[in-house]
Amino acid sequence: MALWRTRQLSSQAVTAFRKAAHADGAKQSGLSSLTYAVMMNYAADAAMAVALANTLFFSAATGESKGKVALYLLITVAPFALVAPVIGPALDRIQRGRRIALAASCVLRVLLSVIMAVNFDNWGLYPAALGSMVLSKSFTVLKSAITPRVLPPEITLSKTNARMTVFGLAAGGVFGLFAAGFANIFGSPGALWFTAVLCLGNAWLCLRIPSWVEVTEGEVPTSLRARPLKPKRQPLGRTVVVALWGNGSIRMLTGFLMLFAAFVVRAQTEGEPFLQLLLLGVIASAAGIGSFLGNAVGARMQFGAPDQVVIGCLTATLVATIVAAVLPGLITAAVVGLAGATASSLAKVSLDAVIQDDLPEESRASAFGRSETILQLGWVFGGALGVLLPTEYWIGFTVLSGLLACGLAQTILSRRGSSLIPGLGGDRPIRPTAVTP
Repeated sequence: MALWRTRQLSSQAVTAFRKAAHADGAKQSGLSSLTYAVMMNYAADAAMAVALANTLFFSAATGESKGKVALYLLITVAPFALVAPVIGPALDRIQRGRRIALAASCVLRVLLSVIMAVNFDNWGLYPAALGSMVLSKSFTVLKSAITPRVLPPEITLSKTNARMTVFGLAAGGVFGLFAAGFANIFGSPGALWFTAVLCLGNAWLCLRIPSWVEVTEGEVPTSLRARPLKPKRQPLGRTVVVALWGNGSIRMLTGFLMLFAAFVVRAQTEGEPFLQLLLLGVIASAAGIGSFLGNAVGARMQFGAPDQVVIGCLTATLVATIVAAVLPGLITAAVVGLAGATASSLAKVSLDAVIQDDLPEESRASAFGRSETILQLGWVFGGALGVLLPTEYWIGFTVLSGLLACGLAQTILSRRGSSLIPGLGGDRPIRPTAVTP
């Protein structure tokens, strides 16, 4: 009876999931195929995070200096700053083979997962971890450029991206638990072998994305500058730039909190790996709940003034970090994680809505690729701060509050048509004239 009931519930869950994934014409447009690939990418990221948790944060000897641990983490963070600015412009030059590029990133992650599994106890682990993380970010940027090509007419881009994120977070949670089981039975290398299997499956899913995502005829690349240096480039409007500044500032917070919290917890609970894992789990859980909540709300709400929503989200994160600086501690850090993840999700939904409303269809794919690149750079900058600042809550959150205040000032000035940085602010039309290909 227990087996029969389990099978019945599993069948009902699968049916409900497929119904949700195929809703609003997603199956006919090809969106469901892309959603499956995105879910598997989240699953692979979660599995790799489980496998590397002890290595990246907890396995160092108790007397080891922070500088050496910082070196470990900088190896995995710094290259994002070098790779991210290249990905967006490179997408503008890819006229064919976007599905192949997605699949290739997954196949390479299979190879790197195997390398990590067989080199788990030596320095060969870290370059492979670096490569896998860069490929994961590349997958995200490529996905952003493909999404407009599989958009059903019944729903908007903002709801589409929010829906994919919710599905991805759910997949990451489920497969992260499976990876934890493999790690418990076979050790961390077992979880890495499981990651390799997930990446291989994702490569197959990428190739099943409909072929019409390859049709790029008539696309017009975008430019972040108000007056593009190259001809036939579509400049971004003022509202899009406002959303980009706000989102980039919030992503700086999420990147900072991820690495800074790891250092602070490790410093305060030296030699107690289980307690470290428990405390980090509290912060990570708060961030995960916030991300899920923000995307779930964003997928159902209509935002009449997306730029005001972005400014509101950035203001909320600034208030949270100021409170954390005044009242330092684990609880306030968890509150910042919850507020930051929720604000990040809502602001990203608003950014998607602005891109769809303010840019011509010929430039949306390029705009999504460029915007995702900017968000990744914001995350990298915040992560680097988390590594380099002293392991004191009040110091870290004070510095971050100052930077968020600067980001909020630039966002507000951009909305008013001004800028702290000439050419990259609001000194441009709200909706520039569409550029013909």
